[in-house]
Amino acid sequence: MGMMRMSMEPPPANADRGELSKFDALAHRFWDPRGEFRPLHLLNPVRLGFIAEHVSLAGARALDVGCGGGLLSEALSRSGARVTGIDLAPGMVEVARLHAAEENIQIDYRVAAAEEFAAAGERFEVITCMEMLEHVPRPEHMLATLGALVRPGGSVFVSTLNRNLKSFLMAIVGAEYVLRLLPRGTHEYERLIRPSELTRWARAAGLAPRAIAGIELNPYTESCRLTHDPSVNYIVHLERVQA
Repeated sequence: MGMMRMSMEPPPANADRGELSKFDALAHRFWDPRGEFRPLHLLNPVRLGFIAEHVSLAGARALDVGCGGGLLSEALSRSGARVTGIDLAPGMVEVARLHAAEENIQIDYRVAAAEEFAAAGERFEVITCMEMLEHVPRPEHMLATLGALVRPGGSVFVSTLNRNLKSFLMAIVGAEYVLRLLPRGTHEYERLIRPSELTRWARAAGLAPRAIAGIELNPYTESCRLTHDPSVNYIVHLERVQA
């Protein structure tokens, strides 16, 4: 991978320090498949399947924005992509580096903001941004940054949570307070994003929506699958419009 040249004064990160601290505090538990991040372990194969269905990962230069402890980054790497993973939570990045070293997987992990990479002129063929948009203060700006980072004809994959009564009851009340699949306070309803909002921001960033799928997680059978219903958790494939 090419070396990225950072400017002396990188652009401000589109990040909420409170949200970062929330996840950084749990970094040491990230790779425990029975711990607080178990839902991500269940979601990961389905997300990877959706990505692999729409793009070829073999040899592709990929950027995992908000990589956390490296769950998707490692899956992308095992599928043949040349992966860079970035996150602003230092504890998460350290966990990702250690786990990749244990698994003998070559991934370029950085504590860095997507805005820094865009300002440095970095471009990727595949970009993933999973369960992150609902945790940043300006999600529409993040879509613009992702649009600047992907090469013409390249793909961006985003997953997030819809904003409606059903998602509130299932993803917040059910998952956080009743079933305790996630720590309380993981999601805030006002920050959830409707598909219409996401696609509007994407088009403004030069990204054309190509596919959308719902992701259904059954907490009782611990099974996960793609559906045609994006009313709760959903994933979107966006393509950078050719100049």
